[in-house]
Amino acid sequence: MARQTEEQIKCSFCGRDKRETAVMIAGITGHICDRCIQQASRIVDEELSSRLRDSVLGSVNLLKPFEVKSHLDEFVIGQDEAKKNLSVAVYNHYKRISQTEDEGDVTIEKSNMILVGETGTGKTLLARTIAKILNVPFCIADATVLTEAGYVGEDVESILSRLLQAAEYNVEAAERGIVFIDEVDKISRKSDNPSITRDVSGEGVQQGLLKLLEGSTVGVPPQGGRKHPEQKLVQIDTKNILFVCGGAFDGIDRIISRRLNTSAIGYRSKTQEGEVEKENLLQYVSPSDLREYGLIPELIGRLPLVAFLNPLDQSTLRRILTEPKNALIKQYMRLFEMEDIKLSFEKHVLDYIVEQAMEYKLGARGLRSICEAIMMDAMYELPSQDPKPENFKISLDYAKEKFEKSTFRKLRAA
Repeated sequence: MARQTEEQIKCSFCGRDKRETAVMIAGITGHICDRCIQQASRIVDEELSSRLRDSVLGSVNLLKPFEVKSHLDEFVIGQDEAKKNLSVAVYNHYKRISQTEDEGDVTIEKSNMILVGETGTGKTLLARTIAKILNVPFCIADATVLTEAGYVGEDVESILSRLLQAAEYNVEAAERGIVFIDEVDKISRKSDNPSITRDVSGEGVQQGLLKLLEGSTVGVPPQGGRKHPEQKLVQIDTKNILFVCGGAFDGIDRIISRRLNTSAIGYRSKTQEGEVEKENLLQYVSPSDLREYGLIPELIGRLPLVAFLNPLDQSTLRRILTEPKNALIKQYMRLFEMEDIKLSFEKHVLDYIVEQAMEYKLGARGLRSICEAIMMDAMYELPSQDPKPENFKISLDYAKEKFEKSTFRKLRAA
């Protein structure tokens, strides 16, 4: 059989002969040129990306903002303004991900968010609850352990290692997850004065976070820890990861007070805009206050949404004890129910617990500590009693007696 010439060898797809192509690949019954290969590769990539996006977003339980807030109301008491802001931010974020490139030339930016509120007001609970509602990978990172690369501590990339682990090492799912960075106020710039020492756990960490928040491809150690040359890194694109930062920002109320030309001591003061509520200055927080507190402008620019959480008053703490789906009192009742004991509380006991939480100023976290102090002896003794009591009621006198004897109470006295 005669050998085919270059003019006779043609691409089975576009019809070009071999002389017009750089590479011609021969098959069993035909040929394909390099140009057709490149075009086919683009088509395959677009199709797989579309299917991947649909499969990942299909697992996201995307609800309307009103529906998201309604679910949050079942677990988080109060903080309506923060819940509303977070619901809208999350909804817009996942709408942004679902947008295809051919839907217009308008690029929707990321809606990263920062939550400002006192300790125990529910910052972490809000982020954890919304990730559970949406059914997306979620992780919590502590900013206090982060340092610049090369110093003792964790690299900023370790945040993504936790997210990858939460996604069970599914990179595509991790790239659509939510990261909550707690204690972000602890990485504030230590001082504006120039110094010969490096601020490796303050401004240096903020600089490292910039590339994560804005969106870039980052090499992540799959098991966490420091990166080293021999380690295989997983490449994660952060452009579709939602970052929510939270911090108490202790002392920022004084910055807000100076900006409003008022004093942090007292009740109410009038300004040109109207009346200022001294009991909750955090509601007036602005990006300029965060900058003065010590966050660099570049980081603030990548956290465009700023929301505040109200301090918890006595009535809110009382509701937190009993109303949410996973309310603290319900948890204790369930623990005793597993021992076939029906637990109950006198009404004044719950008021007493709230009063102590307000006195210690620990927010919702203080409720758990006080309940543990009151109920520790009962939880220790009752499971071993034979026979076990069918009912166990916590009276006000019992609660006061146990709490006064507890180590928790002695700490305050010290």
